[in-house]
Amino acid sequence: MSGFTFWVLADSVIKVVGRSRLPAYEVIAFLGLFICGYMAAYAGARHEIGSLWPTRPRRQLVRSCLDLVNNLCVVVALRHVTLTLFYILIFLAPMVVTFLAAIFLHEKIGVRKALAIIVGFAGVVIAVNPFGASRQGDWVGFAACMVCVGCFSVNMVWSRVLTRTESPESLAFLSGVVMAIVGFGAMLWHAEPLSWRLLEGLLGTGAFCSAGSICFFLALKHTSASNVSQYHYTQLITGALVSYLVWHELPTVWMVLGGCLIIASGLYIAVMASRTRVADRDLAAGQILHDQPGSLP
Repeated sequence: MSGFTFWVLADSVIKVVGRSRLPAYEVIAFLGLFICGYMAAYAGARHEIGSLWPTRPRRQLVRSCLDLVNNLCVVVALRHVTLTLFYILIFLAPMVVTFLAAIFLHEKIGVRKALAIIVGFAGVVIAVNPFGASRQGDWVGFAACMVCVGCFSVNMVWSRVLTRTESPESLAFLSGVVMAIVGFGAMLWHAEPLSWRLLEGLLGTGAFCSAGSICFFLALKHTSASNVSQYHYTQLITGALVSYLVWHELPTVWMVLGGCLIIASGLYIAVMASRTRVADRDLAAGQILHDQPGSLP
């Protein structure tokens, strides 16, 4: 919950910065630079500078490239849709993560979980209200959100594998390095002047992103990818709150109805995941007792 809340704050500042003329790659360049700085300071304070270096650089590079594309599309999307609608659209990610986790991590999907995913998808369609007269976004924002969903979903499942051997600090640090290299490389072609106010905003975004990444990777290290993805839904509440307090944007009736379906679907899947873990733990404990010498057959 802490990780996703930090990311809401980061997205909110990105939306503010996005109202400027800064290209998306310039935003990403400074964001990556500040993430590297924060992660280096964090590791240095704990006397664990070595934890920043990846164990398997090639695998981490693939994940960092997905993170790069995801963050570029976040900047683009937040320029074209409201913050609340942005989170509703990317709530397709937990559904995609559940399917990917079943394929690559062999996490089970039952009939009830599949139905809950369908209900959640229906909630996204209702919230977007594609045939309605009033919209809080355009198709550029919608398309950018879909790319975010794809990259984030694959990233989450792949991160679940990487956290078995990699530290959270190295995962976040290498992402920052890739973002900085690509962003500043693109700035050699064209760059907009950067004011102190925008620099402060990017500095704050880097801090929120770093804190969110650390919490996120720690969560993946201690629970399943499909379970972590369900806490994604908390961003709908915090995002709507920030959107109202900062931009005075109120969600439409369709967004509220769709959001309710999405939250209900996510909570149901999370409860099912929790029950499955308890049942598997009890089954494993029973098997251990059965295998002990002198136990009843």
